[in-house]
Amino acid sequence: MMGNFTAFLEEKLMPIATKFSTQRHLKAIRDAFICIMPITLAGGIVSVISAAPAPEGTTNGFLLAWAGFVSNNNMILSWINAITMGAMSLYVTIALTSFLAKSYKLDNLLPILLSLCGFVLTCVAPIKLAFDGKTTEISYLDGKGILAAIFISILTVELYRIMREKNFGRIKLPDSVPDSLSETFASLCPGIVLIALYSVLFIIFFNMKTTLPGWVYTKLAPAFTVADSMPFVVIMTAIVQLFWFFGVHDAAFSGILAPIRESGLSVNAAAKLAGHAMPRTFTTPFWVYFCIIGGCGSVLALAILLCKSKSKQLKTVGRVGLIPAFFNISEPIIFGVPLMLNPIFFIPFILTSTLNCFIAYLCTSLGIIGKSFAMLSWNMPSVFGAFLSTMDIKALILVVALIVLDGVIYYPFLKVQEKELLEVEEEE
Repeated sequence: MMGNFTAFLEEKLMPIATKFSTQRHLKAIRDAFICIMPITLAGGIVSVISAAPAPEGTTNGFLLAWAGFVSNNNMILSWINAITMGAMSLYVTIALTSFLAKSYKLDNLLPILLSLCGFVLTCVAPIKLAFDGKTTEISYLDGKGILAAIFISILTVELYRIMREKNFGRIKLPDSVPDSLSETFASLCPGIVLIALYSVLFIIFFNMKTTLPGWVYTKLAPAFTVADSMPFVVIMTAIVQLFWFFGVHDAAFSGILAPIRESGLSVNAAAKLAGHAMPRTFTTPFWVYFCIIGGCGSVLALAILLCKSKSKQLKTVGRVGLIPAFFNISEPIIFGVPLMLNPIFFIPFILTSTLNCFIAYLCTSLGIIGKSFAMLSWNMPSVFGAFLSTMDIKALILVVALIVLDGVIYYPFLKVQEKELLEVEEEE
Protein backbone atom coordinates (compact mmCIF):
# COMPACT_ATOMS: atom_id res chain seq x y z
CA MET A 1 0.00 0.00 0.00
CA MET A 2 2.72 2.45 1.02
CA GLY A 3 4.84 1.35 -1.94
CA ASN A 4 2.01 2.10 -4.36
CA PHE A 5 1.46 5.50 -2.77
CA THR A 6 5.17 6.29 -2.99
CA ALA A 7 5.29 5.21 -6.63
CA PHE A 8 2.26 7.39 -7.42
CA LEU A 9 3.82 10.45 -5.82
CA GLU A 10 7.15 9.89 -7.53
CA GLU A 11 5.45 9.47 -10.91
CA LYS A 12 2.90 12.29 -10.70
CA LEU A 13 4.23 14.88 -8.27
CA MET A 14 7.99 14.73 -8.66
CA PRO A 15 7.98 16.14 -12.22
CA ILE A 16 5.81 19.06 -11.04
CA ALA A 17 8.07 19.71 -8.05
CA THR A 18 11.15 19.59 -10.25
CA LYS A 19 9.65 22.19 -12.59
CA PHE A 20 8.89 24.43 -9.61
CA SER A 21 12.43 24.17 -8.26
CA THR A 22 14.10 24.88 -11.61
CA GLN A 23 11.65 27.37 -13.14
CA ARG A 24 13.71 30.42 -14.03
CA HIS A 25 11.49 33.13 -12.56
CA LEU A 26 10.59 31.29 -9.35
CA LYS A 27 14.25 30.43 -8.80
CA ALA A 28 15.21 34.10 -9.24
CA ILE A 29 12.50 35.17 -6.78
CA ARG A 30 13.76 32.65 -4.23
CA ASP A 31 17.37 33.78 -4.63
CA ALA A 32 16.34 37.44 -4.38
CA PHE A 33 14.71 36.97 -0.97
CA ILE A 34 17.69 35.00 0.29
CA CYS A 35 20.04 37.72 -0.97
CA ILE A 36 18.36 40.55 0.98
CA MET A 37 18.51 38.69 4.31
CA PRO A 38 21.26 40.93 5.79
CA ILE A 39 19.02 43.96 5.23
CA THR A 40 15.91 42.33 6.69
CA LEU A 41 18.03 41.08 9.62
CA ALA A 42 19.11 44.65 10.37
CA GLY A 43 15.48 45.74 10.20
CA GLY A 44 14.50 42.91 12.51
CA ILE A 45 17.08 43.92 15.10
CA VAL A 46 15.83 47.52 15.02
CA SER A 47 12.24 46.27 15.37
CA VAL A 48 13.20 44.28 18.47
CA ILE A 49 15.02 47.27 19.97
CA SER A 50 11.99 49.47 19.27
CA ALA A 51 9.63 47.05 21.03
CA ALA A 52 10.64 47.73 24.64
CA PRO A 53 8.69 45.23 26.80
CA ALA A 54 7.87 47.75 29.52
CA PRO A 55 4.30 47.23 30.75
CA GLU A 56 2.46 50.17 32.24
CA GLY A 57 3.31 50.63 35.89
CA THR A 58 6.57 48.66 35.81
CA THR A 59 9.33 49.68 38.20
CA ASN A 60 12.08 47.66 36.53
CA GLY A 61 14.95 50.09 35.95
CA PHE A 62 16.32 48.29 32.87
CA LEU A 63 12.96 48.17 31.13
CA LEU A 64 12.27 51.82 31.96
CA ALA A 65 15.68 52.82 30.59
CA TRP A 66 15.04 50.76 27.45
CA ALA A 67 11.63 52.38 26.95
CA GLY A 68 13.15 55.81 27.53
CA PHE A 69 15.86 55.18 24.93
CA VAL A 70 13.24 54.13 22.38
CA SER A 71 11.12 57.18 23.12
CA ASN A 72 14.06 59.58 22.78
CA ASN A 73 15.30 57.99 19.57
CA ASN A 74 12.01 57.03 17.98
CA MET A 75 12.61 58.97 14.75
CA ILE A 76 16.08 57.48 14.28
CA LEU A 77 14.90 53.91 14.89
CA SER A 78 11.84 54.38 12.67
CA TRP A 79 13.94 55.76 9.82
CA ILE A 80 16.47 52.90 10.01
CA ASN A 81 13.60 50.43 9.93
CA ALA A 82 11.96 52.29 7.04
CA ILE A 83 15.16 52.08 4.98
CA THR A 84 15.84 48.42 5.80
CA MET A 85 12.76 46.25 6.24
CA GLY A 86 10.49 49.13 5.27
CA ALA A 87 12.13 49.35 1.84
CA MET A 88 12.12 45.62 1.21
CA SER A 89 10.40 45.89 -2.18
CA LEU A 90 13.10 48.22 -3.44
CA TYR A 91 15.82 45.69 -2.62
CA VAL A 92 13.75 42.82 -4.05
CA THR A 93 13.56 44.79 -7.32
CA ILE A 94 17.36 45.08 -7.48
CA ALA A 95 18.09 41.47 -6.49
CA LEU A 96 15.39 39.86 -8.63
CA THR A 97 16.38 41.85 -11.71
CA SER A 98 20.03 40.91 -11.18
CA PHE A 99 19.41 37.18 -10.77
CA LEU A 100 16.95 36.98 -13.66
CA ALA A 101 19.23 38.95 -16.01
CA LYS A 102 22.16 36.71 -15.08
CA SER A 103 20.06 33.61 -15.81
CA TYR A 104 19.75 34.93 -19.38
CA LYS A 105 23.49 35.76 -19.41
CA LEU A 106 22.74 39.47 -19.80
CA ASP A 107 24.85 42.27 -18.41
CA ASN A 108 22.68 43.05 -15.38
CA LEU A 109 23.62 46.66 -14.64
CA LEU A 110 21.31 48.43 -17.09
CA PRO A 111 18.30 46.14 -16.39
CA ILE A 112 18.78 46.89 -12.67
CA LEU A 113 18.80 50.64 -13.32
CA LEU A 114 15.75 50.39 -15.57
CA SER A 115 13.88 48.29 -13.00
CA LEU A 116 14.71 50.80 -10.27
CA CYS A 117 13.49 53.63 -12.47
CA GLY A 118 10.27 51.76 -13.24
CA PHE A 119 9.71 50.79 -9.62
CA VAL A 120 10.17 54.32 -8.29
CA LEU A 121 8.03 55.81 -11.06
CA THR A 122 5.11 53.47 -10.41
CA CYS A 123 5.40 52.87 -6.66
CA VAL A 124 6.39 56.23 -5.15
CA ALA A 125 3.69 58.93 -5.15
CA PRO A 126 4.78 62.58 -5.47
CA ILE A 127 3.13 64.96 -3.02
CA LYS A 128 5.05 68.18 -3.52
CA LEU A 129 7.82 68.78 -6.05
CA ALA A 130 9.35 72.22 -5.59
CA PHE A 131 12.77 73.78 -6.02
CA ASP A 132 13.25 74.13 -2.26
CA GLY A 133 12.25 70.57 -1.43
CA LYS A 134 10.47 67.45 -2.59
CA THR A 135 7.94 65.39 -0.63
CA THR A 136 6.89 61.89 -1.67
CA GLU A 137 4.80 59.08 -0.23
CA ILE A 138 6.90 55.89 0.19
CA SER A 139 4.65 53.61 2.23
CA TYR A 140 4.55 51.05 -0.60
CA LEU A 141 8.28 50.43 -0.54
CA ASP A 142 7.71 47.84 2.19
CA GLY A 143 6.10 44.42 1.89
CA LYS A 144 2.96 45.87 0.33
CA GLY A 145 4.98 46.64 -2.80
CA ILE A 146 6.50 43.19 -3.26
CA LEU A 147 4.10 42.06 -5.98
CA ALA A 148 4.71 45.29 -7.88
CA ALA A 149 8.47 44.80 -7.46
CA ILE A 150 8.26 41.27 -8.87
CA PHE A 151 6.11 42.45 -11.78
CA ILE A 152 8.40 45.37 -12.67
CA SER A 153 11.57 43.28 -12.40
CA ILE A 154 10.34 40.42 -14.57
CA LEU A 155 8.74 42.75 -17.12
CA THR A 156 11.94 44.82 -17.39
CA VAL A 157 14.23 41.85 -17.92
CA GLU A 158 11.94 40.06 -20.37
CA LEU A 159 11.24 43.13 -22.53
CA TYR A 160 14.87 44.21 -22.42
CA ARG A 161 16.01 40.71 -23.42
CA ILE A 162 13.57 40.49 -26.32
CA MET A 163 14.50 43.93 -27.66
CA ARG A 164 18.21 43.19 -27.42
CA GLU A 165 17.80 39.83 -29.15
CA LYS A 166 15.85 41.51 -31.97
CA ASN A 167 18.43 44.33 -32.16
CA PHE A 168 15.56 46.77 -31.67
CA GLY A 169 16.72 50.33 -32.48
CA ARG A 170 20.36 49.27 -32.48
CA ILE A 171 22.61 52.07 -33.63
CA LYS A 172 25.40 50.84 -35.89
CA LEU A 173 28.74 52.31 -34.85
CA PRO A 174 32.15 52.03 -36.52
CA ASP A 175 34.35 49.11 -35.51
CA SER A 176 36.79 51.55 -33.97
CA VAL A 177 34.28 52.42 -31.22
CA PRO A 178 35.03 50.56 -27.92
CA ASP A 179 32.72 47.62 -27.14
CA SER A 180 31.52 49.19 -23.88
CA LEU A 181 30.36 52.32 -25.70
CA SER A 182 28.80 50.28 -28.48
CA GLU A 183 26.83 48.24 -25.94
CA THR A 184 25.57 51.43 -24.30
CA PHE A 185 24.19 52.69 -27.59
CA ALA A 186 22.70 49.25 -28.31
CA SER A 187 20.75 49.53 -25.07
CA LEU A 188 19.62 53.08 -25.70
CA CYS A 189 16.34 52.35 -27.50
CA PRO A 190 15.27 49.46 -25.22
CA GLY A 191 15.93 51.73 -22.23
CA ILE A 192 13.87 54.57 -23.67
CA VAL A 193 10.99 52.22 -24.48
CA LEU A 194 10.91 50.80 -20.94
CA ILE A 195 11.09 54.22 -19.28
CA ALA A 196 8.31 55.43 -21.58
CA LEU A 197 6.20 52.41 -20.62
CA TYR A 198 6.67 53.03 -16.91
CA SER A 199 5.96 56.73 -17.40
CA VAL A 200 2.64 55.83 -19.00
CA LEU A 201 1.85 53.54 -16.04
CA PHE A 202 2.73 56.37 -13.65
CA ILE A 203 0.38 58.76 -15.49
CA ILE A 204 -2.46 56.24 -15.42
CA PHE A 205 -2.19 55.53 -11.70
CA PHE A 206 -1.46 59.17 -10.85
CA ASN A 207 -4.73 60.17 -12.50
CA MET A 208 -6.42 57.43 -10.48
CA LYS A 209 -4.88 59.04 -7.36
CA THR A 210 -2.98 55.89 -6.48
CA THR A 211 0.17 53.92 -7.35
CA LEU A 212 0.73 50.52 -8.96
CA PRO A 213 1.16 48.66 -5.64
CA GLY A 214 -1.67 50.70 -4.11
CA TRP A 215 -4.00 49.56 -6.88
CA VAL A 216 -2.76 45.96 -6.74
CA TYR A 217 -3.03 45.86 -2.96
CA THR A 218 -6.61 47.12 -3.10
CA LYS A 219 -7.67 44.67 -5.80
CA LEU A 220 -5.92 41.68 -4.23
CA ALA A 221 -6.90 42.37 -0.62
CA PRO A 222 -9.24 39.32 -0.56
CA ALA A 223 -6.39 37.12 -1.85
CA PHE A 224 -4.05 38.37 0.89
CA THR A 225 -6.74 37.58 3.43
CA VAL A 226 -7.04 34.02 2.11
CA ALA A 227 -3.25 33.58 2.08
CA ASP A 228 -3.15 34.59 5.74
CA SER A 229 -5.92 32.19 6.74
CA MET A 230 -5.46 29.02 8.76
CA PRO A 231 -6.58 26.62 5.97
CA PHE A 232 -4.10 28.07 3.47
CA VAL A 233 -1.18 28.12 5.92
CA VAL A 234 -1.82 24.61 7.24
CA ILE A 235 -2.33 23.10 3.78
CA MET A 236 0.80 24.75 2.39
CA THR A 237 2.81 23.52 5.38
CA ALA A 238 1.64 19.96 4.74
CA ILE A 239 2.46 20.25 1.02
CA VAL A 240 5.97 21.55 1.69
CA GLN A 241 6.66 18.69 4.13
CA LEU A 242 5.23 16.15 1.69
CA PHE A 243 7.55 17.23 -1.10
CA TRP A 244 10.56 17.36 1.26
CA PHE A 245 9.85 13.76 2.24
CA PHE A 246 10.33 12.83 -1.41
CA GLY A 247 13.54 14.84 -1.69
CA VAL A 248 12.29 18.20 -2.97
CA HIS A 249 13.82 20.93 -0.80
CA ASP A 250 11.43 23.52 0.64
CA ALA A 251 13.38 26.17 -1.27
CA ALA A 252 11.45 25.01 -4.34
CA PHE A 253 8.37 26.71 -2.89
CA SER A 254 10.10 29.91 -1.83
CA GLY A 255 9.24 31.62 -5.08
CA ILE A 256 5.57 31.24 -4.17
CA LEU A 257 5.57 31.50 -0.38
CA ALA A 258 8.39 33.97 0.25
CA PRO A 259 6.49 37.01 -1.12
CA ILE A 260 3.51 36.15 1.09
CA ARG A 261 5.60 35.56 4.23
CA GLU A 262 7.88 38.56 3.72
CA SER A 263 4.96 40.83 2.90
CA GLY A 264 3.26 39.81 6.15
CA LEU A 265 6.47 40.43 8.10
CA SER A 266 6.99 43.88 6.61
CA VAL A 267 3.38 44.92 7.20
CA ASN A 268 3.50 43.75 10.81
CA ALA A 269 6.82 45.51 11.43
CA ALA A 270 5.42 48.79 10.11
CA ALA A 271 2.25 48.42 12.19
CA LYS A 272 4.27 47.62 15.32
CA LEU A 273 6.45 50.72 14.91
CA ALA A 274 3.37 52.86 14.34
CA GLY A 275 1.69 51.46 17.45
CA HIS A 276 -1.14 49.89 15.46
CA ALA A 277 -2.59 46.38 15.65
CA MET A 278 -0.57 43.91 13.55
CA PRO A 279 -2.81 42.41 10.84
CA ARG A 280 -0.86 39.34 9.65
CA THR A 281 -0.17 35.95 11.21
CA PHE A 282 1.66 34.14 8.41
CA THR A 283 5.12 35.69 8.33
CA THR A 284 8.64 34.40 7.81
CA PRO A 285 9.40 34.19 11.58
CA PHE A 286 6.07 32.42 12.14
CA TRP A 287 7.13 29.80 9.61
CA VAL A 288 10.72 29.42 10.85
CA TYR A 289 10.25 29.60 14.61
CA PHE A 290 6.83 28.01 15.12
CA CYS A 291 6.10 25.69 12.18
CA ILE A 292 9.39 23.98 11.30
CA ILE A 293 11.14 23.76 14.67
CA GLY A 294 14.58 22.39 13.93
CA GLY A 295 14.09 22.68 10.17
CA CYS A 296 11.65 20.95 7.85
CA GLY A 297 10.11 17.93 9.50
CA SER A 298 10.45 19.69 12.87
CA VAL A 299 13.36 17.37 13.65
CA LEU A 300 14.71 19.06 16.80
CA ALA A 301 12.56 16.85 19.01
CA LEU A 302 13.61 13.76 17.05
CA ALA A 303 17.28 14.72 17.35
CA ILE A 304 16.91 14.86 21.15
CA LEU A 305 15.25 11.43 21.16
CA LEU A 306 17.93 9.96 18.89
CA CYS A 307 20.64 10.88 21.39
CA LYS A 308 19.06 8.40 23.82
CA SER A 309 18.48 5.65 21.24
CA LYS A 310 19.67 2.10 21.91
CA SER A 311 20.76 1.85 18.28
CA LYS A 312 24.37 2.92 17.76
CA GLN A 313 23.55 4.25 14.30
CA LEU A 314 20.62 6.37 15.46
CA LYS A 315 22.47 7.60 18.55
CA THR A 316 25.39 8.72 16.37
CA VAL A 317 23.06 10.52 13.96
CA GLY A 318 21.36 12.21 16.90
CA ARG A 319 24.60 13.46 18.40
CA VAL A 320 25.84 14.72 15.04
CA GLY A 321 22.54 16.32 14.08
CA LEU A 322 21.42 17.80 17.41
CA ILE A 323 23.33 21.07 17.22
CA PRO A 324 22.46 21.71 13.55
CA ALA A 325 18.79 20.99 14.34
CA PHE A 326 18.95 23.42 17.26
CA PHE A 327 19.93 26.03 14.67
CA ASN A 328 17.16 24.95 12.26
CA ILE A 329 19.32 22.85 9.96
CA SER A 330 17.51 19.57 9.44
CA GLU A 331 19.56 17.91 6.67
CA PRO A 332 21.89 15.84 8.95
CA ILE A 333 18.84 14.22 10.56
CA ILE A 334 16.82 13.91 7.34
CA PHE A 335 19.63 12.16 5.47
CA GLY A 336 21.23 10.44 8.45
CA VAL A 337 18.29 8.50 9.92
CA PRO A 338 17.13 8.65 7.08
CA LEU A 339 13.72 10.31 7.12
CA MET A 340 13.45 11.01 3.42
CA LEU A 341 11.66 8.22 1.53
CA ASN A 342 11.49 6.20 4.75
CA PRO A 343 7.91 4.84 5.04
CA ILE A 344 8.25 4.50 8.82
CA PHE A 345 8.59 8.26 9.25
CA PHE A 346 6.16 9.38 6.55
CA ILE A 347 3.37 10.28 8.99
CA PRO A 348 5.39 12.08 11.71
CA PHE A 349 7.52 13.94 9.17
CA ILE A 350 4.44 15.61 7.70
CA LEU A 351 2.27 15.69 10.83
CA THR A 352 4.66 17.44 13.24
CA SER A 353 5.18 20.66 11.28
CA THR A 354 1.57 20.75 10.12
CA LEU A 355 0.30 20.36 13.68
CA ASN A 356 2.80 22.95 14.93
CA CYS A 357 1.46 25.36 12.34
CA PHE A 358 -2.16 24.69 13.28
CA ILE A 359 -1.59 25.13 17.03
CA ALA A 360 0.61 28.22 16.64
CA TYR A 361 -1.87 29.84 14.25
CA LEU A 362 -4.74 29.07 16.64
CA CYS A 363 -2.85 30.50 19.62
CA THR A 364 -1.96 33.62 17.64
CA SER A 365 -5.48 34.21 16.33
CA LEU A 366 -6.91 33.78 19.84
CA GLY A 367 -4.44 36.32 21.21
CA ILE A 368 -2.72 33.78 23.46
CA ILE A 369 0.62 34.75 21.94
CA GLY A 370 1.58 37.91 20.09
CA LYS A 371 2.05 38.16 16.34
CA SER A 372 5.55 38.16 14.90
CA PHE A 373 7.06 41.38 13.58
CA ALA A 374 10.85 40.77 13.50
CA MET A 375 12.99 38.23 11.69
CA LEU A 376 16.41 37.78 13.29
CA SER A 377 17.88 34.87 11.34
CA TRP A 378 16.86 31.57 9.80
CA ASN A 379 19.43 29.92 12.05
CA MET A 380 18.22 31.55 15.26
CA PRO A 381 17.06 28.70 17.56
CA SER A 382 13.27 28.66 17.72
CA VAL A 383 13.14 28.97 21.48
CA PHE A 384 14.89 32.34 21.21
CA GLY A 385 13.49 33.39 17.85
CA ALA A 386 9.89 32.88 18.96
CA PHE A 387 10.38 35.31 21.85
CA LEU A 388 12.44 37.89 19.97
CA SER A 389 10.12 37.93 16.95
CA THR A 390 7.06 38.58 19.13
CA MET A 391 8.57 39.96 22.36
CA ASP A 392 6.10 37.66 24.12
CA ILE A 393 7.44 35.17 26.68
CA LYS A 394 4.39 32.98 26.09
CA ALA A 395 5.64 32.36 22.55
CA LEU A 396 8.79 30.76 23.98
CA ILE A 397 6.66 28.56 26.24
CA LEU A 398 4.54 27.54 23.25
CA VAL A 399 7.62 26.49 21.25
CA VAL A 400 8.87 24.36 24.14
CA ALA A 401 5.43 22.72 24.34
CA LEU A 402 5.47 22.10 20.58
CA ILE A 403 8.91 20.47 20.82
CA VAL A 404 7.54 18.11 23.47
CA LEU A 405 4.51 17.38 21.27
CA ASP A 406 6.76 16.68 18.28
CA GLY A 407 8.75 14.26 20.42
CA VAL A 408 5.57 12.43 21.46
CA ILE A 409 4.57 12.08 17.80
CA TYR A 410 7.98 10.88 16.64
CA TYR A 411 8.59 8.48 19.54
CA PRO A 412 6.51 5.41 18.50
CA PHE A 413 7.79 5.59 14.92
CA LEU A 414 11.35 5.96 16.16
CA LYS A 415 10.95 2.80 18.26
CA VAL A 416 9.89 0.88 15.14
CA GLN A 417 12.98 2.07 13.26
CA GLU A 418 15.14 1.40 16.29
CA LYS A 419 13.88 -2.18 16.58
CA GLU A 420 14.75 -2.91 12.95
CA LEU A 421 18.25 -1.45 13.31
CA LEU A 422 18.93 -3.25 16.58
CA GLU A 423 18.22 -6.59 14.92
CA VAL A 424 20.72 -5.76 12.19
CA GLU A 425 23.33 -4.49 14.67
CA GLU A 426 23.02 -7.62 16.84
CA GLU A 427 23.66 -9.84 13.82
CA GLU A 428 26.88 -8.00 12.93
